[in-house]
Amino acid sequence: MQAEPLSETVVSVTGLTKKFGKFTAVDHLYFSIHRGEVFGFLGPNGAGKSTTIRMLCGLLEPTSGTASVGGFDVARNPENVRANIGYMSQKFSLYRDLTVLENLNFFGGVYGLAGERLKKRRAAVIDFGGLAGLEKSVTGTLSGALQQRLALGCAILHEPPILFLDEPTSGIDPISRRMFWDIIREMAARQVTILVTTHFLDEAELCSRLGFIASGKLIAIGKPDELKRTAVEEDLFEVVLPLLSGAREIIRRIEGVQDVSYFGQNLHVFCRRGAFQADNLEQEIRKRGLAPLGLRAIAPRLEDAFIRLAEKDVKRDS
Repeated sequence: MQAEPLSETVVSVTGLTKKFGKFTAVDHLYFSIHRGEVFGFLGPNGAGKSTTIRMLCGLLEPTSGTASVGGFDVARNPENVRANIGYMSQKFSLYRDLTVLENLNFFGGVYGLAGERLKKRRAAVIDFGGLAGLEKSVTGTLSGALQQRLALGCAILHEPPILFLDEPTSGIDPISRRMFWDIIREMAARQVTILVTTHFLDEAELCSRLGFIASGKLIAIGKPDELKRTAVEEDLFEVVLPLLSGAREIIRRIEGVQDVSYFGQNLHVFCRRGAFQADNLEQEIRKRGLAPLGLRAIAPRLEDAFIRLAEKDVKRDS
């Protein structure tokens, strides 16, 4: 795993585990997050991302292991943890029948803000989230993107030094997602420490570091570019075919091909180093009755890295 930078550790996780009966949702995680870092959690549904965040927020007690957030143990001092974090849950959690201003006033009261302090923070959040002119709008009538901005605004109303965002851009359009990430990176520049879960690979590219999680296990940590370089040890080719049905299994049987995965409407073919150039791989594929419309060598992407890491982890456990 990638060595972590020498800077102040804000979140520290050691052997963190959560079991529900016989099911292990989170399996002995070890990682740390540093001040001002955007740490991304990337993995499929059910991988353990949300469960991990809920433990770090002091909302769910770990089965074993330890974690500290802002210097406070999540099991022993959950109230102190919650006082130092902002949390935006995967499911929209504001009151849809209240106005924007009423939601901000309510959450300001929850965080102990009042008077001039609340007024200043409310104005700052409205400006920060691009919500000016919408103060009297009922929250449920706002677009999904504006609702997400308001939810983020409520999470940072008390200026927490640590922010946990659980799939904050789920269900909003790509342009709004990019704007949302501009806000996230601006907060990181102010030395706010952020843990964010996402399914979107373009968002993962924007993180300082990534943790790949699968079946409750953290299978790799590193900067996005480093993970792409180190996780994929094979030569990688992209194959365009008129029909994909059955093609993956056929190509997998070619000597020198290590694996084949779907990538949108195309196939990514992982080959033993030096086994093929694009032209002779195409010839081998054509010999097996397939007719590629295009075939080229490509650099690995984050999805390729995650696929290879997940498969290697399965092989280690089998």
